[in-house]
Amino acid sequence: MKGNNLYNVDCVDGMRKLQDGSVDLVVTSPPYDNIRKYNGFDFDVNTIAKELFRVVKKGGVVVWVVGDATINGSESGTSFRQALEFMDAGFRLHDTMIYEKNTSSFPARRDGVRYTQIFEYMFVFSKGRPETVNLICDKPNKWAGHTNWGKNTARCVDGELKDLGKIKEVPEFSPRNNIWRYVVGGGFATEDKEAHQHPAIFPEKLAEDHILTWTNEGDVVLDIFVGSGTTPKMALLNSRRYIGFDISGEYIELAKGRLEKYKEK
Repeated sequence: MKGNNLYNVDCVDGMRKLQDGSVDLVVTSPPYDNIRKYNGFDFDVNTIAKELFRVVKKGGVVVWVVGDATINGSESGTSFRQALEFMDAGFRLHDTMIYEKNTSSFPARRDGVRYTQIFEYMFVFSKGRPETVNLICDKPNKWAGHTNWGKNTARCVDGELKDLGKIKEVPEFSPRNNIWRYVVGGGFATEDKEAHQHPAIFPEKLAEDHILTWTNEGDVVLDIFVGSGTTPKMALLNSRRYIGFDISGEYIELAKGRLEKYKEK
């Protein structure tokens, strides 16, 4: 399969046409909670996890964005079951990150039984130790430019204090935390109006932030549930190669049309 292409195919069949270790990063989001159904089609998380482990290179990463439905008064726990499937397939659970939304379509009522749900999980699975990590450093430091008071010393084995030299100044920014907050709804997720024909888009910035963190220019980014094409778009705009699968021909055409206007830029 060629890079910078989208394919109307079941994701498992698509991955079986990819070479071992040919993908640097996967950023994707499965249909929530009807986890065995998608527009009338079945898909098997166990098989998907195994195929992803094969096609992802050593040191590569899978970002799996998922949430749980509340059914009969109880959260389904689907997300955790899927995480265990990936670990059974050989992946490390490198980080359990949170995608926090600024709002919810279903805010809690004062006479309700649970608080407003405004987050989803971003499970970061790695095939061994991640090879590429470019942490986003945009958390401002209150004490930027300052150093600690006193001397920078350490106690040696013989009990003597050793001077370790000048203490480095606190930088202006440090790596962000693993809870990422995005504004959703009202066109904030993307300016591409056609993308909203898909019922469950995630913010472009979410895809971009993971692409920038776990890959370098020229790397291959895969989305196995391509939907409206958010992950391929952000890969394209950041000089990465992309491959996208979706079993829905409708969504593939939607994503292709969305990407066309950016290929010329």
